[in-house]
Amino acid sequence: MSTTEQPFSWRSIGLPVLLPTLLFSIGEGAIIPLIPIAADSLGATLAIAGLVAAVLTIGELFGNIPSGWLISRIGERPAMIGASALSIIGVVIAILAPNPVALGFGVLLLGLAAAVFALARHAFLTSFVPVSYRARALSTLGGTFRLGVFIGPFISAGVIHLTGTVFAAFWIHVVAAIAAAAVLLLLPDPATTFGAVHTTRVNNRVLRDGEALVEKESHGLFATVRRNRALLSRLGLGAAVIGAMRASRQVILPLWAVSIGLADTNTAIIIGIAGAVDFALFYTGGQIMDRFGRLWTAVPSLVGLGLGHLVLSVTHDVSANTAWFIFAAMFLSLANGLGSGILMTLGADLAPPANPAPFLGAWRFTGGVGQAASPLLIAGITAVASISVAAGAIGILGLVGAGIMLRYVPRYIQKPQR
Repeated sequence: MSTTEQPFSWRSIGLPVLLPTLLFSIGEGAIIPLIPIAADSLGATLAIAGLVAAVLTIGELFGNIPSGWLISRIGERPAMIGASALSIIGVVIAILAPNPVALGFGVLLLGLAAAVFALARHAFLTSFVPVSYRARALSTLGGTFRLGVFIGPFISAGVIHLTGTVFAAFWIHVVAAIAAAAVLLLLPDPATTFGAVHTTRVNNRVLRDGEALVEKESHGLFATVRRNRALLSRLGLGAAVIGAMRASRQVILPLWAVSIGLADTNTAIIIGIAGAVDFALFYTGGQIMDRFGRLWTAVPSLVGLGLGHLVLSVTHDVSANTAWFIFAAMFLSLANGLGSGILMTLGADLAPPANPAPFLGAWRFTGGVGQAASPLLIAGITAVASISVAAGAIGILGLVGAGIMLRYVPRYIQKPQR
């Protein structure tokens, strides 16, 4: 067990955790809206462009499995540095890609790297932030990621405007990842400069809390899923729908822009502004959940995401389709921002207090399955029907997910006391 908690300063995590996260997220945010556009420029059909974009979430899903094992052995800081390097390799492959297949391989590496980076920064805060500050620290971490996703597309828009090519904007991630790695390399290792941290024993090894978290999550994942199959097949299905809706939003907006002929620069600007709406609500969602209960963000968020997709589905061929696209992008971001932190909060509510890590790993994996499946569903429906039908199907899925949450959240989670 740990020794007495040391005094905590927010400034102490700003440079070693939040700054690298912001830099890496800016790089991700600069690329994500451009992946379908890049695939289109290489001759991919709209469905294949959607499939290439889906590879990012597939990489993140499967990257979650070995990342826990990796981080528990080499530590958070080396893992983040290695993830930055892997992401650079993936992006360079994407830049040099002669066809959509090579582009997809580069995007897959980026997804794997993003999964390692995400779990490492989570474990980082789990190790060094006292329990009494942990929720606020993790909320701030999520807000930092959203800030990066907001800034990145605007930088992309400027680079595309100056160079006239989408692939030039991919270099933004290379620069951002190098900067993130440099910050991590140049700063002292917090493991040696921070105060005492919580420790536990796993497999006869003494681990810090963050290492114990990823150590436990990397073992027994599927056994935990089996033990909690009743809950995960009900409320976990709702979590998978939330993951699916969030992933769909990231894929379908740039695909939609391609399908209606929107300029690359304008696409990046619109998605960047939508990211600002998303970012602005990251703290509000948590306040609503703590004050009124989880349903007050889960259900409105899913209904909003569903309706936003349905709006897209019926406005593709209207004369004002660009205006409707802008409206839908902002509305989807508003709905997504309202649901900020809902998956982490529900997971924390449901996890057994004595040993939460295995359940949290299964819960995150469940949401990740939905996140990975949604872009594949969009690509498949677009291939056999149209992108409008795909948007409509995802919209209906969001409404179904709201119904699942409305039914099962009260059954498994008590309303917080005011």
